Amino acid sequence: MNPPDGGVADELPGVAPRLRDLRRSRGLTLEAAAGRAGLSPAHLSRLETGRRQPSLPMLLGLARVYGTTVSELLGEMPPERDAIVRGGPVEDVPRGTEADGWAYRQAGGSGRAMQALRVHVPYGAEGDLVRVHPGEEWLYVLDGRLRVVLGETVHDLGPGDSAHFDSLTPHRIAALDAGGARLLFVHTLLQSPAAELCLGGGIHRL
Repeated sequence: MNPPDGGVADELPGVAPRLRDLRRSRGLTLEAAAGRAGLSPAHLSRLETGRRQPSLPMLLGLARVYGTTVSELLGEMPPERDAIVRGGPVEDVPRGTEADGWAYRQAGGSGRAMQALRVHVPYGAEGDLVRVHPGEEWLYVLDGRLRVVLGETVHDLGPGDSAHFDSLTPHRIAALDAGGARLLFVHTLLQSPAAELCLGGGIHRL
C-alpha cells in the first residue's frame, strides 16, 4: 500500500522534531517556511508532528529552505570537519584569493556560520568604498596601520588594536602605510545573500 501524501514507506521517527527545530532555529514561522517550500502550513504542521511522512522532493525543498542537507534532516552524521587550518604567508596567496587588491587566506573551517580570514590590505586599495550589509565583523591588526570609518567616525588602528561592529553600519577600511596592513578578519556573512558586498567582490567565495 502506498504511504499517505506520497510519503516514504518507512517510518522516520526522528525527522518530525528535526524539521520543527530547524524551522525555529532559522526564525521562520510555519507559514513562512511552508510558503518557501511550496507546501501548505497545515501539511508542514503534519510533517513536524509526525502525522505525515515527507517524500524525498519535500525533504529536498525543506533542506534548501533551512540551508542544510537531506542527510542532516534524516539524522545522518555529517563527516567530521577538519578543525586545523595550517598557516602560510598571506601575501603568497593562490590564484582567485584576491579581491580589489586585498589578499586573503582562509583561517577557519569552511561551511560554518563564521568565516575567519587572514588579510593583507595594500595601501591605496578600496579606501573610498563604503560597505553596508547584514552581519557582524571583527578585525584585529597584526601589523601596519589601518583606518576604519564607521558611519561618520574615523578610527586609526595599530598593531594589537581591534574593531567589532555591526556590518549594517556604513563602513570603510583602508591601510595608512605604504607597506599596507595585515589583519585577522572574522565575519558572519556565510549564509547572507549580500555576502558579495563583503571585502569587495570575491572574499565570500572561500
